Amino acid sequence: MIIRKESAMGDRQKTVGVLTGGGDVPGLNPALKTLVTRAAENGYRVLGIRRGWGGLLTYNRDDPHSGENTLMPLDRHSVRTVDRTGGTFLHTSRTNPGKVAPADVPEFLRGPDFDPLAPGHHDFTQHVLANLEHLGVDSLIAIGGDDTLSYAERLFREGVSVVAIPKTMDNDVFGTDYCIGFSTAVTRSVNFIHNLRTSAGSHERIAVVELFGRNSGETSLISAYLAGVDRALISEVPFDVERLALLLQEDKRSNRSNYAMVTVSEGASMIGGQTVEYGQEDAYGHKKLGGIGVVVSEAVKGLTGSHIIYQQLSYLMRSGAPDSLDLMVAYNYANMTMDLISEGMSGRMVSLQGGTYRHIPISTIMQGEKRVDVAELYDLEEYRPKVRHVLGKPMFLY
Repeated sequence: MIIRKESAMGDRQKTVGVLTGGGDVPGLNPALKTLVTRAAENGYRVLGIRRGWGGLLTYNRDDPHSGENTLMPLDRHSVRTVDRTGGTFLHTSRTNPGKVAPADVPEFLRGPDFDPLAPGHHDFTQHVLANLEHLGVDSLIAIGGDDTLSYAERLFREGVSVVAIPKTMDNDVFGTDYCIGFSTAVTRSVNFIHNLRTSAGSHERIAVVELFGRNSGETSLISAYLAGVDRALISEVPFDVERLALLLQEDKRSNRSNYAMVTVSEGASMIGGQTVEYGQEDAYGHKKLGGIGVVVSEAVKGLTGSHIIYQQLSYLMRSGAPDSLDLMVAYNYANMTMDLISEGMSGRMVSLQGGTYRHIPISTIMQGEKRVDVAELYDLEEYRPKVRHVLGKPMFLY
């Protein structure tokens, strides 16, 4: 791979490629606008890659029209107003070019002996590398969670100049205290939880609110903490549903309006049980999650006799425009990223650590898993946040 070679570029305008992968979150479009604006100021051309890594997988170098569906040249005019909306105008996917199922292999990459029903996966990383070189991409910016960024780390090891921006509403990318999208997801959750009190109180019911959070229960924990929810179930701690039912009955009786509330991470599970998954695994080995809230609701109803309000917030948590904190972090991460590229640095991920903006090796994301500090922040007996001593802790308690 020769993307890094400076001497061969001469006076050619350098090209920065950018893509967004994984789930959408508020703050992606503001980050993209800032990247494009700064790039233009620094004399770079920006090439938007559509649908995450899927754009580089499906781009056909031999088809002059292939770029119409996979690429999007970006300039100040095209991004002028995008920061006012959520999501990502570049679109996104969970494609992993290093692990492509036979049924998902683009037609032009299928050889004469290709069998779409054969087991196993295909690695098209060499195809992606050739596409990046063909497109003249000098630096690549990947915005995503740990799955998307794990492939960015793979490309860096292959010789691509890469800078990563962490985003995920679960806030679970290892190496950073904060990922774009987390604040808005919590803000949305807190607002919806408070709104749900109206019906829960009016009908004297137990409300079960299921929130996104595959392996990290931070959204359930922090949302419950800020909204004053009675109990919170998190991905890291299997729960005893009989004990939960007793606690919620106690909460309900002690409430003058005779209702109780519990938040549930989608990745939570009962003691001795499993997470509720469905569908086929994606390219990163994950099945879809969702439905543990139904299991909890039915079990609690059977144990208490109380009527239940079950609300799965899911995509509502990450829909709409970003809040002010996600705007700030998106702008700052993007500016840091362009600083790194202008300084000729690569293989880095921008991050927040202890309230300070930093950049770290992108390989850091592969060195651990970011999870709730149960001993510090969670009451194992009471199934609720345990946030008492915050002196010396960073803003998001991690």
